[in-house]
Amino acid sequence: MHVVIRETKKIPLKKPVIIEGFPGIGMVGNICASYLAEKLKMELVGSMHSPHFPPISAIHDYKPVSPARIYASRKHNLLVLFSEFVIPAETVYGLSNAILDLAKAKKASALYSLAAIAQPEPNDTIYGVASTDRMSAQLKRNGVELIREGATQGVSGVLIAECAARNVDAANLLVQSAAPLDPRASARLLEKLAVMLKLPLDTKDLLKQGDAVETRVRESMEKMKDLHADYKKFEQNPMYG
Repeated sequence: MHVVIRETKKIPLKKPVIIEGFPGIGMVGNICASYLAEKLKMELVGSMHSPHFPPISAIHDYKPVSPARIYASRKHNLLVLFSEFVIPAETVYGLSNAILDLAKAKKASALYSLAAIAQPEPNDTIYGVASTDRMSAQLKRNGVELIREGATQGVSGVLIAECAARNVDAANLLVQSAAPLDPRASARLLEKLAVMLKLPLDTKDLLKQGDAVETRVRESMEKMKDLHADYKKFEQNPMYG
């Protein structure tokens, strides 16, 4: 299903790094991406849209915004994409292609997907899947353990396979998680990313306010879920006065 990326603000970037984090195991992807956007004081520059996305607006800092957003930092030459809802299966390919088109248009130097692996007893290892030999070497230099056999799904799975086919530098970075919402695993993953990309990122707030972050993310996701369920009910049983 077709997905449109709308840019609402143009910020000059030179071969930026693109980071995506969408909801998945431990909600690690969107916790990481939203924390990056907040702590690096990134600017809201666009949004992602599809007829199959929930027909909902999020409200942040008194303003209505799309729940699927794009942030940019000229200072750090960075684009960050994330959503506050689980990406519907029928839009995964459309969204992945839209992100690849964005990467091509921006002449992105690399694309990173942030996610988690379910593990009953998590350790501190950060795992990776690389699309090119160049990216494999970079991950190894930074102490990321490459996955030899396995599978990855969703937007990050489609992106890494497409990037490998097109010889585009990309990586899936994965942390182990045993929690439905895991700010602590997110902090471990962000610490590794910050070292790799030389970002001045402090994860103390994420660790310190873990419970508060968990509550905020859970409430946001439940709100999205409830609103979408109500909308579907209305579509199935419309009332006319």
